[in-house]
Amino acid sequence: MFNKFKDSIGNFKGSLCNDVKGILSLYEATHFRVKGEDILDEALVFTTTHLLSVESQLSGPLAAQVTHALKQPIRKGLQRLEARHYFLVYQEDASHDKVLLKFAKLDFNLFWWKDLDFSRKLPFIRDRVPLYCFARRMLTKVISMTSVIDDIYYVYGTIEELDLFAEAIERWDISATNKLPEYKKISYRALLDFYTDMEQNLGEEKSYRVQYAIEAMKNQVRAYHHEAKWFHQKYIPTMDEYMPLALVTSAYAMLATTSLVRMGELVTKDSFKWLFSDPKIVVTSAVVCQLMDDIVSHKQKRGHVASAVECYMTHHNVIEEEAVHELRKQVTDAWKDINKECLYPIEVPMPILMQVLNLARVIDVVYKDEDGHTHAGIVLKDFVASLMVDHVPL
Repeated sequence: MFNKFKDSIGNFKGSLCNDVKGILSLYEATHFRVKGEDILDEALVFTTTHLLSVESQLSGPLAAQVTHALKQPIRKGLQRLEARHYFLVYQEDASHDKVLLKFAKLDFNLFWWKDLDFSRKLPFIRDRVPLYCFARRMLTKVISMTSVIDDIYYVYGTIEELDLFAEAIERWDISATNKLPEYKKISYRALLDFYTDMEQNLGEEKSYRVQYAIEAMKNQVRAYHHEAKWFHQKYIPTMDEYMPLALVTSAYAMLATTSLVRMGELVTKDSFKWLFSDPKIVVTSAVVCQLMDDIVSHKQKRGHVASAVECYMTHHNVIEEEAVHELRKQVTDAWKDINKECLYPIEVPMPILMQVLNLARVIDVVYKDEDGHTHAGIVLKDFVASLMVDHVPL
């Protein structure tokens, strides 16, 4: 299909450069490539090089599109954030459809549904109830709890105290607080209360889902504990030792499991069994998560085991720039595997794969240039405001 864009000696035709919109579309398409699609690898280099060369010469909506795409390709971006950006671009296009644009903005502004007062002004319409609000609150809480446990392991706790905490997590019983220091009692009780509340909100027939979520959290703490031992021993693992553990401490599998707990009837026991079988899309998404985090934050981590950057530098005897280059290549390959898994949704329905994919997109946004989780007030502030605070003017 793409060979028609090449000349007789195998290079992309120079005439393509006259169509910036076409080049931009081809650039976006390359981010859906899988391993073995060498022509799309070449197309990415070609389109990126050309878009960078013409970026400063463009103006209007096309200039904004190109600048944004070079920083955040649609495939790796969060759909709501991408929609918010595109409103600004599309409305500046002289050929835009005014009715379509208004309906799109109304759909985006459903957060302000009650302020619009349509249920009173237009009583014939359906007053839509927001979906998955409990699931979103639950995922937010578990991310916060995980941050607390992360700090306990890597900032504050002694190895003896961490041993006690790990034993308590395995027991998963409130009586286990007896042996814990006071500050760990607080976090341990909060953790157990969180999952108890989750179970009570689900009902008996779906309580099995919480047991999977608890097991995922136990796996998380087990991996934290192993890494903490490495840190206290001042041990720098090889990449083969580091990655299997780091893919767990990335919290990706745990968050993916928790995100399914309140997803609806689409999710079954088989969905959770699939997640716990380490499917490729979850593993490769965790690779994206961990390596992107390590690349942008390895210099500032307090009390953590050596990151992938240090591990690669130490055991391959290379400088930091070479290690980062190699790790970025691994992230690129991981995205190719994610794309391939999304092409053939055989084992679980596509909405579940999309849940996993969307978590990878969050990572790409949060860790693209710096550690957005640690510095959320700087990196994520505008993103949150554009989604939850500032409505789109009609």
